Amino acid sequence: MELEFSAKEALDWFLGAPVRILVILLIAVVLQRVASRAIMKALSKVADADFIPGERTQATRQRERARTAASVLKSTSKALIGLIAGAMILGELGVDLGPLVASAGVVGFAVGLGAQTIVRDVFSGIIMLVEDQYGVGDQVEVLDVKGKVETVGLRITTIRDRQGTLWYLRNGEILKVGNKSQKARG
Repeated sequence: MELEFSAKEALDWFLGAPVRILVILLIAVVLQRVASRAIMKALSKVADADFIPGERTQATRQRERARTAASVLKSTSKALIGLIAGAMILGELGVDLGPLVASAGVVGFAVGLGAQTIVRDVFSGIIMLVEDQYGVGDQVEVLDVKGKVETVGLRITTIRDRQGTLWYLRNGEILKVGNKSQKARG
């Protein structure tokens, strides 16, 4: 069996799919960097803005919330750009995306049913951050735990009690919070 592969055919192949894949990857990297910078620039303006005149303790909390939002938006943009670039590359390689999209929908539904608590925790964390219910350093009472907030994440909040125990609380399970650190407004 003899392969007849001319230089013109090799050049045509190389200038076809591999170059288009390289261009897709390059555009994806550039888009990710642009999106990341835009997110950081916009949210740094939010972090530095003086929305609430008065005490400067609110500014620190506002910066922390802006950093958390920036992290979430950057991760989301990275995943979305990667997903689109991956689908475009698979299309360039000749993979039929129809069955892949259909099976992804079924798998996504199954994973969605299994990940309900994670989604609830994340949404609760976002709402908690937006409403500024508590922040790092606040003295709080959450569920049956009383102590100082050490970290606030989108899914988990950690609180250290007076005995030194570090409690990990899922944000979706926190139904009520008593915050001794927030001053009365008004």
